[in-house]
Amino acid sequence: MSGEIEFGLYEILDNRFRRCTYGDSRLEQLYGDCRWAEGPLYVPAWRQLVWSDIPNDRMLRWDEATGTVGVFRSPAGHSNGNTLDREGRLISCEQGNRRVTRTEHDGTITVLADRHQGRRLNSPNDAVVRSDGSIWFSDPDFGITSDYEGHRAESEVGACNVYRIDRDSGEVHLAADGFAGPNGLVLSHDEQRLYVSDTRAGHIRVFNIREDGTLGDGRIFTKATDSRFDNIRFDSDGRLWAAAFGDGVHCYAPDGTLIGRLLIPEPVSNITFGGPKNNRLFITATTSLYSLVTSVTGTHRVRRRP
Repeated sequence: MSGEIEFGLYEILDNRFRRCTYGDSRLEQLYGDCRWAEGPLYVPAWRQLVWSDIPNDRMLRWDEATGTVGVFRSPAGHSNGNTLDREGRLISCEQGNRRVTRTEHDGTITVLADRHQGRRLNSPNDAVVRSDGSIWFSDPDFGITSDYEGHRAESEVGACNVYRIDRDSGEVHLAADGFAGPNGLVLSHDEQRLYVSDTRAGHIRVFNIREDGTLGDGRIFTKATDSRFDNIRFDSDGRLWAAAFGDGVHCYAPDGTLIGRLLIPEPVSNITFGGPKNNRLFITATTSLYSLVTSVTGTHRVRRRP
């Protein structure tokens, strides 16, 4: 199922957003038969986008060359966020299985994290890979509060945190705590700061990353008004784009000012940049996967550190 949806797509709140509106004037619906779609990831080597349909416990893939959609993995552990590591391998946050996994090039699955200090994780949600090989992930309790997006259970860690998986030892370290519902993660272009959206708290926090990989004290980058934040992504000019549920997709200037919105016909869960030029914005929103070729370019994909 696909088609073009024509309506007022851009809302300019600050003149700095104007140059972001010179792309497509129509939103393209690539697929529309999900129960709750999240975790879009464009894989350049495959020319495909994979994403998660969490309640249906499956991962889907859209083929760029043919426009066809098929099942990538089912069951999928009620997977949520997906990303790539430095070797181009798929990293997935499996809410239902309460773990972070890596899909090897031969298709086998390696468990990277399922416990911290002997206690089971809650339900890993989103992950990001730094160029030094460390993997950072959020661990709210969204997947254990009911059976809708995982399996109802009590939290063993007793909190909702952000963790870091050490590149060499594979050890899981507590990176930051004090969250109500940590969700989307993204690194700044220079990888010196980690941004974390907190859905329940209604804000996005930013942390300095110390030389030893620990995080400094966080500060509020921006607060939501009539919306909640899910995942977040940067473009190459330092603007932060945020999935904001019923309020569409928000765009923030580097100083934290909301400068514009993309108005989407369904509550938005996640976004990612992709395509050959990394200027196609893919949007998962409730039942659908949408896309928009934009006049901005997403920030770098995973880099190797020299």
